[in-house]
Amino acid sequence: MLIELSDLRDLDARAVTLSAHVVDTVTPDDLGRPTPCTGWTVADLLRHLIAQHRGFAAAAHGGSDWELPALDDDPAAQYRKAADDLVAAFATIEDPHQPLAIPDFGAQPTPAGFAITAHAVDYLVHGWDVAAAVGQPFTPENDLVDALLPIVLSLPDDERRTEPGRPFAPGLPQVPGTPALDQLLRALGRDPHWLPS
Repeated sequence: MLIELSDLRDLDARAVTLSAHVVDTVTPDDLGRPTPCTGWTVADLLRHLIAQHRGFAAAAHGGSDWELPALDDDPAAQYRKAADDLVAAFATIEDPHQPLAIPDFGAQPTPAGFAITAHAVDYLVHGWDVAAAVGQPFTPENDLVDALLPIVLSLPDDERRTEPGRPFAPGLPQVPGTPALDQLLRALGRDPHWLPS
């Protein structure tokens, strides 16, 4: 499924904006809550998300910045700053084949189009992770999910997903007739009905 670079950037910006709206609802009491990301609290997940925004943004400019930050007194503002910088950085990319250095994707440079697509998927799913952890609704627009679902369903689902540090677990069995978001979550190892234990 080929998507124009401008459309990829738009999908990613929308996923990032949605995630920022969810992060805006996080309170200090929420930071220690468990998330669907096994072993991670909300604070851990926010640090990861901010670091990834900064890392992808730096890569778009030919640099590198993947250090996990400490959360400051206003994690939502800290997140929005990183998110805004990321969207602005991706807006400067004009060639989907521009090589980006993304350590999570291996030693070889990653084409920008793939990197932006992966970032969009990651932030749609992690937006849901945060919402599920803090008990907030998560309602992405249907066309956003519909655009990303075929991409998610095409991802390899093999033993590599069980390796440490992988962003997604092995897929769960699909349930016929379920909404596209549920299908997307299940394909990436999330139970759409997950609740904090």
